[in-house]
Amino acid sequence: MVQFRVIVTLIGLICVFFSFTTYATEHPVYQRTNQEEQSNSQVYIVHCEYPDGDRNTGYQDLDSWYLSFLPATTSDSAREAPRLIYSYRNVLTGFAAKLSPDDLKEMEKMDGFISAHPERLLDLYTTHSVSFFGLHQNMGFWNDSNYGKGVIIGVIDSGIFPDHPSFSDDGMPPPPAKWKGQCEFNVTKCNNKLIGARYFQSSGNGTPWDENGHGTHTASTAAGRFVPGANIFGNANGTAVGVAPLAHIAVYKVCSALTCSESDTLAAMDMAIDDGVDVLSLSLGRLTNNFYQDNIALGAFSAMEKGVFVSCAAGNSGPSSFSTSNEAPWILTVGASTIDRKIKATAVLGNNQELDGESAFQPSDFPPTLLPLAYPGSSASDSNAKYCTPASLSNVNVVGKVVLCEVGITARVDKGKAVKAAGGAAMILMNTESMANTTLAEAHVLPVTHISYADGLKVKEYINSTLIPTATIEFKGTIIGDDRAPVVAGFSSRGPNFASPGILKPDIIGPGVNILAAWHISLENNTNTNSTFNMISGTSMSCPHLSGVAALLKSAHPDWSPAAIKSAIMTTADVLNLGSSLIEDETYLPADVFATGAGHVNPSKANDPGLIYDIEPSDYAPYLCGLNYTDRQVGIILQRKANCSEITSIREGQLNYPSFSIQVRVNPTAQVYSRTVTNVGQANSTYIVEIDSPPGLDVKVEPTTLVFSEVKQKLSYQVTFTPLATRPNTTFNQGSIRWISDKHIVRSPIAVRFFSS
Repeated sequence: MVQFRVIVTLIGLICVFFSFTTYATEHPVYQRTNQEEQSNSQVYIVHCEYPDGDRNTGYQDLDSWYLSFLPATTSDSAREAPRLIYSYRNVLTGFAAKLSPDDLKEMEKMDGFISAHPERLLDLYTTHSVSFFGLHQNMGFWNDSNYGKGVIIGVIDSGIFPDHPSFSDDGMPPPPAKWKGQCEFNVTKCNNKLIGARYFQSSGNGTPWDENGHGTHTASTAAGRFVPGANIFGNANGTAVGVAPLAHIAVYKVCSALTCSESDTLAAMDMAIDDGVDVLSLSLGRLTNNFYQDNIALGAFSAMEKGVFVSCAAGNSGPSSFSTSNEAPWILTVGASTIDRKIKATAVLGNNQELDGESAFQPSDFPPTLLPLAYPGSSASDSNAKYCTPASLSNVNVVGKVVLCEVGITARVDKGKAVKAAGGAAMILMNTESMANTTLAEAHVLPVTHISYADGLKVKEYINSTLIPTATIEFKGTIIGDDRAPVVAGFSSRGPNFASPGILKPDIIGPGVNILAAWHISLENNTNTNSTFNMISGTSMSCPHLSGVAALLKSAHPDWSPAAIKSAIMTTADVLNLGSSLIEDETYLPADVFATGAGHVNPSKANDPGLIYDIEPSDYAPYLCGLNYTDRQVGIILQRKANCSEITSIREGQLNYPSFSIQVRVNPTAQVYSRTVTNVGQANSTYIVEIDSPPGLDVKVEPTTLVFSEVKQKLSYQVTFTPLATRPNTTFNQGSIRWISDKHIVRSPIAVRFFSS
């Protein structure tokens, strides 16, 4: 299974936005030397025991404790002295240091040392999306939640462009008194909207300035102000706004234009907790096999203990199974889906076929005249020719032609650059089979339409049917009203949960395809000017949507815990699309629960969920022991000594989670789990259970009725999952449990996985 997980990691690179390596710069908050890199030294993240065994005692001199683990400076001038880079105070008990293999061997002998591993690289995984999921100005949930007023969202990303109108503080209240953060721009750029901006060691040019646009885009998606007239090349025109426009933003730059480092990300989470954020938004991550070696999970656990809600991207490694990142149950793991807006561009073939695709670049002067149609992939001598690489196009005459190119090898916009440089007039971009119908509207440099895989096969078939194939592209602009939406994006990572199979992941899906949000870097077809908005796609875009929703819920319900907010989001999620059919995946077949999680976020319903499934931080210790982690491994997560022999361990399915993930093995027996719900609706309310049993599994709930007489009252129920004698011929199936009252439907999805051995 681990081997399969590695394969999934490699496959997933096809949809990852950025890939990173690490290097060092100076940072004013942490003292460090700027010595020359040595080939035998690298940054390690070191876990050690808290000085007196329990971090709750508040040991003051952590820096001295951490420094005591560093071996004495060597007399060998050819080696760099070990140096401390970050001292972590909240996210874990430990530090980041530059060490040689010899340094590490010495450290391993010391009392209190637990483990060390080289830091890993992390991948970085709007005008209409907020109205798409039901947020409307001056009414409903936006009004009820005060647009997120008083809540601080910490965005850990590639920095921010502070001068963008999305971050204006006109009419914004000052930050809450608890705020302790800083603004590290060279000049005064922060205000009552952007209340903090920090940068970290490997993040680039020594300021929180965003070098690639990603952080600016995600921050404005979560909490950007109302900006009228937002568009991309005149398309998707409207008023841009983030999900929580009155929430405060604090930005922590951990990614440069090239790299995101694990030690920087941990340091940012550590600092954000101290600064006083309410919500953490991380559109980055990597695949991991367990939680005690997943540093985002460790940081998120500490944040959750302090009441901070953590929202993370599921990853862009779909549609492969077991491809989700950020799988810990104390994290909201967010997949990506489409909205009901398309920027339509239609390929018109010489046989009168019309194939709809998308492009953000929509030239008004492209002639309707049919042009010669070329497919470089017809060349048997160059296997990469179908990808329209510059080298392959040098051997093909595409001057004045429409060129069919396939997605792969090079970036999609770069293919257009290569076609344009070779003299091509336009490009039809054909999807991969795995991405199927997930098409993207991007800022191309020439007339383009990005079409589905099936339509790409039709273009190939037409080319092979005639001696003189021709085509053109008709640009039809912004079209709103796709009843299929939301559709799960092909790139959106899928479960099952690898690190904890008994917890369903992802948790939720949200808008992540063709999202228009703040930008400040020139787009490819107009290099002389900056662009104020751009349209990009990924779970990086869906994550800040849910971070914004969490901020709205935190503002409306300040007493709700992170688990309560997550429960409200999950149990009220939509499972039907705008056409009242089941939500589909990229193939236009009904999406399974490992693609959608609980479903598509419905913020207004989440504001009034009726019942919530709450989890206390202390509830995770029995769960972690139940994963068969060692005492030391559990202690790494809890940041205190753990003794699982003194803890009544629970199976994963017993955690009070708002969903169920059941595994049925050979010679199965019934599995019994309990859940406790808290009434946050009407004081006097009655809920009756409705069960949709997955094929091959009998589901019984006792009691079948829950009668509440007061708000915040807690009641429990028990679920028995009994495998049927006759197994279905499918590996995965799904169902649900719904508690229904006069005013609420509280839904928990059920995933079941059948093992043959």
